[in-house]
Amino acid sequence: MLQAARHSAIIDAVQRERVVRVSDLAQLLGVSPMTVRRDIEALEEAGRVERIHGGAKLPGDASTHEPGFELKSTQLTAEKHAIAVEAASLVQEGMAIGLGAGTTTWALAKELVNGPRITVVTNSVRIADLFHHGSSSGPARFGSTVILIGGERTPSDALVGPIATSSLKQLHLDVLFLGVHGMDAHAGFTTPNLLEAETNRAFMSSARSTVILADHSKWGVVGIASITRLEEVDELITDSLLGEDARRVLAENVAKLRIAEA
Repeated sequence: MLQAARHSAIIDAVQRERVVRVSDLAQLLGVSPMTVRRDIEALEEAGRVERIHGGAKLPGDASTHEPGFELKSTQLTAEKHAIAVEAASLVQEGMAIGLGAGTTTWALAKELVNGPRITVVTNSVRIADLFHHGSSSGPARFGSTVILIGGERTPSDALVGPIATSSLKQLHLDVLFLGVHGMDAHAGFTTPNLLEAETNRAFMSSARSTVILADHSKWGVVGIASITRLEEVDELITDSLLGEDARRVLAENVAKLRIAEA
């Protein structure tokens, strides 16, 4: 494929998906990842896309753009599954856990739906439905108690706002599993939604420990609203495609870094 055609295809993919991976583009275009990286560099110089770790996105789009659940649920599925399996190993019978909204925590819910009997508090309609109806692998066992807090619904199907925050202040959880929009050495863990940031901070205050679930594509992405600093979480679970520089920064700042093999 000629360079001009590749550039056009990359721009179309970025405009359609908002965020694309080098590996996906290489497969789509039938070229090497190195060729894709050079194309992305050229397109960035022209102001058409913005490079991120492992891919490209729309210029200036990440801070306030919030992709819908359906789109995000089709991206990085192997990495999210690996993270979910690792996170599920931390859950024991009788625990009261929090599950924030998002596709990675949804992947964790799929691992837990027929697992130990626990109490789940969530602000995700999707996760609550999953525990009620079961996953594609089988019906739910109905052994766990699920508490769905109320609030205003976001594009990613999170319930946020004053009602959600007020509900969380009355609860006491053993551990919170939280997904994020981005993670950065200076900005910490962030989201593109101001109300979601406030709700997630209330979630953290209700839990004895907080575990962040974030795949490698989240590194270097900065949403408009900060949730918390890197050093304020107890654990971070990410996948094995995270770069060495990012691993070093995170290992130096978060209390415990877990790498899940995708």
